[in-house]
Amino acid sequence: MAETPIESDRTHVFPLELARAMPVIVRGEGVWVEDAAGRRYLDAMSGGSMAATLGHGRHDIIAAARTQAEKLAYVHNERLTNPLQEHLADELIAVAPEGFSRVKFTVAGADAIEMAIQLARTYHVERGDRDRWQVISPAQAYHGPTMETLALTGRPGLHGPFGPYLPQHLHIPPSTWRFDPTGDAALAALDRALEGAGPENVSAFFCEAISAAALPAYTPPLRFWEGLAERRERFGFLVCFDEVVTGVGRTGNWFAGAATACVPDIIATAKGLGAGYAAIGAVLVREHVYESVARGSRRFTLGHTWDGAPLACAVGLAVLEAVRSERLVERVRDRGPSLRDELERALTGIPLVHEARGQGYLLGVEYVDPRDGTSFLPRELRVAARIDEAAFERGLITLSTQPTRDGFAGDQSLFAPAFTTTDEELGEMVSRFADAVGHVAEDVEEELSTLSPTGGSR
Repeated sequence: MAETPIESDRTHVFPLELARAMPVIVRGEGVWVEDAAGRRYLDAMSGGSMAATLGHGRHDIIAAARTQAEKLAYVHNERLTNPLQEHLADELIAVAPEGFSRVKFTVAGADAIEMAIQLARTYHVERGDRDRWQVISPAQAYHGPTMETLALTGRPGLHGPFGPYLPQHLHIPPSTWRFDPTGDAALAALDRALEGAGPENVSAFFCEAISAAALPAYTPPLRFWEGLAERRERFGFLVCFDEVVTGVGRTGNWFAGAATACVPDIIATAKGLGAGYAAIGAVLVREHVYESVARGSRRFTLGHTWDGAPLACAVGLAVLEAVRSERLVERVRDRGPSLRDELERALTGIPLVHEARGQGYLLGVEYVDPRDGTSFLPRELRVAARIDEAAFERGLITLSTQPTRDGFAGDQSLFAPAFTTTDEELGEMVSRFADAVGHVAEDVEEELSTLSPTGGSR
């Protein structure tokens, strides 16, 4: 086994970024992972993608998977069901927001989101509104790598060469502190989108209750959620939430959407349900969505081979049992605010940092040009990428995002530890991260001194 990082010219794997050398990670325990050379890293990103919410090496979840695999690992759910799928659906409805009554299982987050869109469309067709297909969503978002999920974001940098294949959905700008702190501008943009499409043609508004990668730990103001709920009531479209990251406890609630002033009609979730031990997602619907099919065609047969498989559902049940018995949602809810405060204090005095925001164990750090405290940093400085590199050199795994082409977001970092992280480990994560940011900030401030003050965009 190679002990040095793997480069694209010496592997048969097709990597995401061919210019990046990939360390070979061979084992994990709790919030620590170890590479083939024996170096250990603190995992502040729950496996790198916010999926390993319970940490690595959970023997109880591994045992549940082994036991089920010995009984029945797979059976197709088109004409058959299995007790694990039935039980997991019951458990999810028990912790879902009020009014949710049915669950369709999927393999992962992207196909959960696609199924949510399909269900929204089906809801209207079953009710006789066949012209309703258009989806409106915030532009600054990430929902997945499939054609439909790419179309849900308005970020041209993510569309790449796939534009000709993408449905032409409508997008509104985010109501961030820089552009729209009240939410009124986003509501005005929503009104223009509804008018342009014709509200009778709009199937759904699709968004994140609390954003993950695209705008870490950001949620629109209360005014926006209230206005969205009012427009749903007036025009009859559905509200769908992407809770692939935030579902199953990440923000201190079982589902983040329950804390908004606009409870959704459909929720797509995934990562926290399998906690990194199995690929599983789910779409939860309110009773009126289910009833549209039950009173209509009585058919919704789309799905994937592994949807609701016993092995994955056994893992999901073990995850929910661990989260419940160890009171991890409560732990995240109670510890999250102080974790955000600790992160903010550690970054105090670094002019590069505009704010540290957080919802439970989903935290975001936003960077600005220190010369004026508001502008985006020049893209060519690669500030976010350099912070990740500096953190990794200090044995810390983080994830940061670069400025977007549309000008809605600048350099930002995510901080999303496993729910089981000890206070000592949280403190060590914060310390290493602050040291990395401070180190990069010193270099960046020196580089900025040679650039025009207008190097960043507003």
